[in-house]
Amino acid sequence: FQETRLWDADKLETRSMRGKENAHDYRYFPDPDLVPVLVDDGMMHRMREELPEFPEDRSARFVSEFGIPEYDAGVLTVEREIADYFEATLQVSGDAKASSNWVMGEVMRTLKEKYLDIAEFAISPKRLGGLIKLIGAGTISNTIAKQVFEIMQQDEATAEEIVKREGLAQVSDTGAIEAAIAEILDANPKQLEQYRSGKTKLFGFFVGQCMQKMKGKANPKVVNEILKNMLEG
Repeated sequence: FQETRLWDADKLETRSMRGKENAHDYRYFPDPDLVPVLVDDGMMHRMREELPEFPEDRSARFVSEFGIPEYDAGVLTVEREIADYFEATLQVSGDAKASSNWVMGEVMRTLKEKYLDIAEFAISPKRLGGLIKLIGAGTISNTIAKQVFEIMQQDEATAEEIVKREGLAQVSDTGAIEAAIAEILDANPKQLEQYRSGKTKLFGFFVGQCMQKMKGKANPKVVNEILKNMLEG
């Protein structure tokens, strides 16, 4: 008995769709140019072993192994090449969430804007991972990192080499930051008075002024700490 069966993906089973005539009614005959293919259990096992990881399995692994959100994992595994790029970046950076954010954000944005495939992207996973490591180490801020990212698309140098060459390393020198903040407070007496009168939302204004004065290179954490002390001192 022969029949056509269909696959039910929800129940993970096949079911009968329609019956067929007897085999001899189809007048089957061997093709002389095709050799017989015998599919045994050993061949089936080898084929299963050679199959790439399915997207849903890879997504689940990203969540369990790397601790990234399900949404991130789903986006990263839509294309195998993107998932490969992410994993290679993570091997260098050591920071799963930061790697996910950069691949989903700056990398995929650039691919979309420039109509590129990931294979055509100028920044290798190794170089992107190096950039992310500099952020984690506090060498550069996220703002500066985006500038370096743009340079890396036109330059084969590593992120570390670009930061040194362009003088983009983050400033954590408390003396330099205190001096910059003092100048800003002197230049904005009205805002200073308003802040000390209770308009604490102006804190962000002073932070922005400091970052602008130091061309985005000041360590934000140090800026916040010093600014708070000087405003309330």
